[in-house]
Amino acid sequence: MSWSKLKQQLESFLSPALQGRVEYGATSYRYVPDKSGICYLVVDKKNVLNMSDRTNSIRWYQTEQEVKNDPDIQIPISKEEIEAIRKETKGKAPEDRLLVMARSRKLTELAKELLSAQASLSRSNFTVVATKFLSISIEESLESTDILLNILAIVDKRVGKKRILNMSDKMKVKHPIVQYFYELRRSTL
Repeated sequence: MSWSKLKQQLESFLSPALQGRVEYGATSYRYVPDKSGICYLVVDKKNVLNMSDRTNSIRWYQTEQEVKNDPDIQIPISKEEIEAIRKETKGKAPEDRLLVMARSRKLTELAKELLSAQASLSRSNFTVVATKFLSISIEESLESTDILLNILAIVDKRVGKKRILNMSDKMKVKHPIVQYFYELRRSTL
């Protein structure tokens, strides 16, 4: 599918409140077929996400420690997770330490997921991911670990007000760029 048709289809799925505010862009290299080009997302005429450039204003994590030390990441810990650690330690760990251990484990898992998603985003071909988005369900896109699929689903008009509002807990553990687009969409409700 040509870029212009793909862009037209993606923009037809934009939430009415975001039409004209969110734009998709791509450049390609005609004489260098092995180079995929640059794709980017623009919000209010400002380049917010450039797939191959980490110099934009959104936070990109370089190490696992950066994720663990980020005060903006709030991880909900369930009683079941605390009980699992209590069983592993055979009840020898103090109560206050169980919560710290559970949080640390979840942050480690999250860090691995975020760093993996960032790496795949910088190598991804926007047109391939966008074509995939158009062929799968919104639920699959929202639940995916792919940052780009999450963004495309969040700005989609098929995701209603109620679903957007109910996603706030899930968004706390998503990448900052996904959170940015979530907050953008929420501000239009």
